[in-house]
Amino acid sequence: MSGHSKWSTIKRKKGALDAKRGKIFTKLIKEVAVAVREGGPDPEGNPRLRLAIQNAKGANMPKDNIERAIRKSAGAEGSDFYEPTYEAYAPHGIPIFIECATDNLNRTIADVRAILNKLGGSLGTNGSLEFIFDRKGVFTIKIPENINEDDFTLELIDAGAEEVEFDDGYINIIGAMEAFGNIQKLLDDMNVEVETSELQRIPKTRVLIEEAVHFQEVMKLIDALEDNDDVQRVYHNIDFTEAQLEQL
Repeated sequence: MSGHSKWSTIKRKKGALDAKRGKIFTKLIKEVAVAVREGGPDPEGNPRLRLAIQNAKGANMPKDNIERAIRKSAGAEGSDFYEPTYEAYAPHGIPIFIECATDNLNRTIADVRAILNKLGGSLGTNGSLEFIFDRKGVFTIKIPENINEDDFTLELIDAGAEEVEFDDGYINIIGAMEAFGNIQKLLDDMNVEVETSELQRIPKTRVLIEEAVHFQEVMKLIDALEDNDDVQRVYHNIDFTEAQLEQL
């Protein structure tokens, strides 16, 4: 299994665990709000909103919730959102890239810094983690019925996919950031239902934290960041074992 595909599989499995914590709808609604404020409430003319709606549906968010979020964000009472990113280090030198969406920059940086300081992390300088992560388009779909895996894979590669992995009833697709739109259009044209699709920061190499105590310390920090309402995503380069995934 290649490095990027394994990362995609890990993100999908961990994403399923994260969803159980009840925070996922809050973050998805914020994605919708940011997209509406950036490009308007019409998904036909707003690719980012189409993507946010698609991901919300993939997480089984009720249609009424999505439509309410769009209406509220398009109205005068809708908040202006900023999307700051922070580069930091967890305990034991684990690099973490934090993406946020917030209506209050001062609150967000104060919260992020407080979590890092409390749990043994530290802020890095902007650009310090550029050599660790690649920006990639990542799609997760359930394996459609009656498909020829080889033909399907070749069509995706023609559209710009770099890796196509069939895993446990799902297909993980990874492509260059520039190919994101082409892959999305191909899946739309093929009427393939996409569970999630987004631009992710994928580590070029991964590290395994073998010491149980060290692993728990790092995950405690990552979980605390992900639980913050202003934090949308936290990327790292940890390589989980199956046993560690079960612990989460």
